[in-house]
Order: sequence, then structure tokens, then C-alpha cells
Amino acid sequence: MAQQIGQIALLVREYDEAIAFYTQKLSFKLLEDTPLSEVKRWVVVAPKGGAGYRLLLAKASNEEQASRVGNQTGGRVFLFLYTDDLRRDYAEMKKAGINFVREPSEEPYGLVAVFQDLYGNLWDFIQTNKKY
Repeated sequence: MAQQIGQIALLVREYDEAIAFYTQKLSFKLLEDTPLSEVKRWVVVAPKGGAGYRLLLAKASNEEQASRVGNQTGGRVFLFLYTDDLRRDYAEMKKAGINFVREPSEEPYGLVAVFQDLYGNLWDFIQTNKKY
């Protein structure tokens, strides 16, 4: 049996602000933006050049979901973005206004930094010593 995780749902406040952040600040590609109803859309983004996971930007639709926007994992790092050149992309992301809460550091597995998305979710930004 062959299986893979295709995408992960990420709770957002508003579709358009989330699309703008991911496409303009992180340079992700907007893969799909399909209206499903007057208030619900199917919005999928992914890193450019990536052949793996995608993010489904899911607008919080009730009070409980809204309370989780920006903190889906209780303050732990939630998502992991890999790059082939952390220092290059780090400089571009800083220029775009991305908030890094941990500057790049050398770890046994490679270079890593931690940034926040527009809602405060924490991301590990990694350049591994191995090809991925």
C-alpha cells in the first residue's frame, strides 16, 4: 500500500489576508481558490518548487475554531519548511517582514531558524545536511 499526506489544514481568520501572506511574504504558489458557498472557499497553497505537502487555508467558522487560529499546537512549532539555502531565503524573508523568533543556528542536522506566520503559528525553517 502506498500512502502519503497530501495537505494539512491550517485555520485562518480570513482567506484573502492568509493568501496574501503566504504568496507575497513566503512566496508560496496559490494552487487553488474555489468558492464552495457564499462564505466557504477551498484555498490551497504550497512552497514554490516543492513536490510535497500543501496547506489548505481553512477559515475558522465558529468561536471554537477562531480561538485556535495561530495556536493550533499549544505554542509548539507546528510546521516545518525546508530550503536548499537557508541564509539566502532567510535574508529574503526578513526583507519581506517575516518575524523570526529564533535566528539561524547550526544544529547536528543542519541550519535552523524559527519564524511566525501572520497569526503566530511557529515554523521551523530548515536546511538539512541531507538531500530531501
